[in-house]
Amino acid sequence: MQRIAVLNNPRMAQAFIDYMASRGIELTLAAEPGGQFAIWLSDPAHQVETEAEWQQFIRHPDDQKYQAASWQVANRRQQPSFRYDSPSMIDMVKSGAGPVCLLVMVLAVGIYGGWLLGWQAPLFYWLHFPTMQGDSWEVWRYVSHSLIHFSALHVIFNCLWWWVLGGRLERHSGSGKLLEVFIVSALVSGLAQFWFHGPNFGGLSGVVYALMGYLWWLGWLAPSRGLTIPNGYVVFMLVWLVLGFVGVMGFEVANMAHLFGLISGCLLAFVDAHLRQPADSAH
Repeated sequence: MQRIAVLNNPRMAQAFIDYMASRGIELTLAAEPGGQFAIWLSDPAHQVETEAEWQQFIRHPDDQKYQAASWQVANRRQQPSFRYDSPSMIDMVKSGAGPVCLLVMVLAVGIYGGWLLGWQAPLFYWLHFPTMQGDSWEVWRYVSHSLIHFSALHVIFNCLWWWVLGGRLERHSGSGKLLEVFIVSALVSGLAQFWFHGPNFGGLSGVVYALMGYLWWLGWLAPSRGLTIPNGYVVFMLVWLVLGFVGVMGFEVANMAHLFGLISGCLLAFVDAHLRQPADSAH
């Protein structure tokens, strides 16, 4: 199943579902937390057609063809208008991410699984940021440090934000763009944290801050690209950044990785907004 859209008006969603049913394409409506409703596509073969029609629908939801389709479908429907299915967790995760996003999540969770099995020492030994004492040529270390997590809360929190922000970027701009942001921000945030505090750190949070900065600034600098981030996300992440520097968390925080990750993401957005042509949509 493919997640097409989320909105808070189920009647509006049903009008679109009825119209697509009149064209032989099956969609379902599923309730989500916060009073939201997701439209799910059963057959991925119709994804391009459905998403294109959805863009027309949200521009002209009162078009007569949608109202007519609702009447036609209602007349032959033998079940309630609203069908609330519950897509599996795996379907939900896959629908919100592309291959790069999913691969990073699998690696991070898998490495943390090894951590729980007692392999902390060898995992950290092979994946930590280079100490610059004979290991600087081991180039994987400049990004692999972002896959190490030290607690369940650490890996869950980072993977959730990575999925939300990285998935949004990958679905819009493609896997290459997400991979670029991942590599650049892992390198920059890692160098900054190492410079100020040494190599004993890990986690995706520097990359997550880069993604937040990228989506935030690109939405501000080039709104026509259609890539934005809710203001609430930005406020939450910035408050979290400040609290880390204030030192009220009660645990160690890689503040420099967060700060320079954010800066790297903002700079990448500036470059893309002013110096590069718009990236092709991933759809």
